[in-house]
Amino acid sequence: MRVLGLTGGVGMGKSACAQLLQARGVPVVDTDDLAREVVDPGQPGLAEVQHLFGPDVIDAEGRLRRDALARRVFADPEARKQLESILHPRIRGLWHAQVESWQTQGHSLAVVAIPLLFETKAETELDSVICVACSAATQLARLQARGWPAEQMDQRIHAQWPIEEKMARSNYVIWTEASLEIHAAQLDRILRLQ
Repeated sequence: MRVLGLTGGVGMGKSACAQLLQARGVPVVDTDDLAREVVDPGQPGLAEVQHLFGPDVIDAEGRLRRDALARRVFADPEARKQLESILHPRIRGLWHAQVESWQTQGHSLAVVAIPLLFETKAETELDSVICVACSAATQLARLQARGWPAEQMDQRIHAQWPIEEKMARSNYVIWTEASLEIHAAQLDRILRLQ
């Protein structure tokens, strides 16, 4: 089974690409979903986060207050590294388990969507990498449409490698400036090569 990585900058089209892949019958695991799973109530990851960051990141129902935690870690690179040291090994373990399950089921191709793919050195565990990218202006417009304040956009963008570096290190690049149909056509050309 070939395992492709899917990455790109925040707001550049990873989710749209993942949906297109799934519509074509390619199984996709999104590490953003796994990141939420590892801090669900009762999970050891949540207990570690609470121990490190204090009770103010947990709400009255015992759930992680993502907004409070995000404000802290995106404003403090050292805090972000500490959080990543808790989450990333757990996330990696979950996506590896999912890939192994798909392999057992006989899939010939699977995709792991990892926003911080190169930052976490995951490329060494994948057969090739697709990077979705767009211009900075389009990225900002998409994030503004999500209702993100300027400070939050800036922090999230700067928490990731520059998109030019991700593009240069990837095997394939899908440019997402145009319509979803053009995005899909680019993806289909890549899938024919797998």
